[in-house]
Amino acid sequence: MDYPSKVLGKAVEEISGLPGIGKKSALRLALHLLKQPQSQAIALGDSLKKLVTEIKYCKDCHNFSDSEICDICANPKRNEEILCVVEDVRDVMAIENTGKFRGKYLVLGGKISPMEGIGPNQLNISSIERKLENKEIKELIFALSATMEGDTTAYYIYRKFKNFEVNFSTIARGISVGDELEYADEISLGRSIQNRLPYNEKD
Repeated sequence: MDYPSKVLGKAVEEISGLPGIGKKSALRLALHLLKQPQSQAIALGDSLKKLVTEIKYCKDCHNFSDSEICDICANPKRNEEILCVVEDVRDVMAIENTGKFRGKYLVLGGKISPMEGIGPNQLNISSIERKLENKEIKELIFALSATMEGDTTAYYIYRKFKNFEVNFSTIARGISVGDELEYADEISLGRSIQNRLPYNEKD
């Protein structure tokens, strides 16, 4: 596609690099921005710059944060003895939206997937070990996707830490097998957290 401006073409190229956005959608967005007050586009640009330069990962749970410790980890009203293990920051947001969980989280940063070249050492599993060694955790909840990779990840963590004095549980299968956690509706996800089940290696 030919563009009347190299600047416009470059903007379309960058926008179309985002997931789910093709060249036509990118052009539509770029033209929309050009029709808006200049201050609006500048504000968008500033927020995107801050997104990649200022956002941090919580050093305790690996959630996104504006400071070294996220608001959830810093909240003294959260139950420190219950740790919910999730794959992604989006899963934290999904569970928080249910309002049914008052423990803390550990974001793995993915799931074990040999097909994608992701092994245990590339995940934040060592953070779980540190918490267990400090005897902070009494219950460890697997809130992982109901997929083969999610089950493999839960099984690996269970086998690695089963000799610690901790109870393992998993969210109830109100989440359909094969579903990603972030797409579950809030009611089903909330019930799955509340009705969690003891985890064993036969699950």
